[in-house]
Amino acid sequence: MVPILIRILIFLAFVFLIDWYSFQAFKTIFPGQPWIRLTYWLISIAIYLFVAYAFLTFDRGALSPNFGRMVSLLILSLVPKLIILVFLFGEDMIRFLTGVFKTVSGNRQGDFLADRRKFISQTALVIASIPFLGILHGVLIGKYRYRVVKHTLEFDDLPEEFDGFRITQISDIHSGSFDDKKKLEYGVDLINQQESDVILFTGDLVNNHAGEMEPWVDTFKKLKAPMGKYSILGNHDYGDYMDWPSREAKAANMTRLFEIQEELGFQLLRNESTPLTKGNASIDLIGVENWGKGFAQHGDLRKATEKLGNNGFKILMSHDPSHFDEEVKKFSQFIHLTLSGHTHGMQFGIEIPGFIKWSPASLRYPKWAGLYEELGRYLHVNRGFGFLAFPGRVGIWPEITVLELKRKSEV
Repeated sequence: MVPILIRILIFLAFVFLIDWYSFQAFKTIFPGQPWIRLTYWLISIAIYLFVAYAFLTFDRGALSPNFGRMVSLLILSLVPKLIILVFLFGEDMIRFLTGVFKTVSGNRQGDFLADRRKFISQTALVIASIPFLGILHGVLIGKYRYRVVKHTLEFDDLPEEFDGFRITQISDIHSGSFDDKKKLEYGVDLINQQESDVILFTGDLVNNHAGEMEPWVDTFKKLKAPMGKYSILGNHDYGDYMDWPSREAKAANMTRLFEIQEELGFQLLRNESTPLTKGNASIDLIGVENWGKGFAQHGDLRKATEKLGNNGFKILMSHDPSHFDEEVKKFSQFIHLTLSGHTHGMQFGIEIPGFIKWSPASLRYPKWAGLYEELGRYLHVNRGFGFLAFPGRVGIWPEITVLELKRKSEV
């Protein structure tokens, strides 16, 4: 109990330090205007009271709208203030060292610390406003700013009948987080507009329990693909992140999740494979349960491929991209293309094609978003269709992937 109390007190002291420094910037820019200072503290205190209320009433199983609001308000409040802290603390270090130097040299006149410079506070506020506006955009607009990402992949051994075969991949729906039916319907319509041969969903249908998907079943039932819709399970689909009253309740939830997959028209692959056939040719579609480094490892690639020959063209759906590095790329059977999701790109990052691609997700996952090739095998990591915990996306937009397979022409 004591260590927890100490950690809480340290956290509160750090939060107060952030707010105190942020307040110094407002006090420097607006001297002699007490109503601005009062407004600053009233807003800050109101945010912290709401965060405390949301935290104390937090239900892990529900991930209620209040939880999302708590996360977004906390981020909106603290991130800009942290930037202000860096500027003003840096200024204080210079003021302190200058005071020491002038005192030691006998040249000091007046106070030990010089007055704060208005320019520094103004610069800090201007720069802090950039992430504030970015986060605000991510919460209000970015989480439904769907974008279609297209890739063309060439293979020597792709059957001729599958030349031009189109796959639409979606991942990480996280249906328990949705709050806007019209924008969600726009995303589903955008998937259908790609007119791909198959739709492959690579896991995390829900946040915690099957009931989260029930309000959206009719919306996602509209997804269409002439050669079928296939899915796998992600780490959130097992209900491991909430407390269940009994094992039976958790098992009943999984049964309901399987039923919903059927209602959506998805063929759920659980450590198994199925052929996709065009004319006289076929390719192997493989789906494994979740297998992740540091996460539950229900996936069994050997079981999923035990009935397959070594020479067939293979596409694997595996939720967590760490599976590719840990097992898939070195697997005895050659798997041409692996489709994953899971990372969401942390829902925050900077992507400028040809210049920069960065997200905090890169600190945990070497392959965190986009297309990768290693040992002649491809991996595509989808950035996710939905969102989780933080109800927004900043710089990493919700993704619909279209992969066109081409047979490499002989020279």
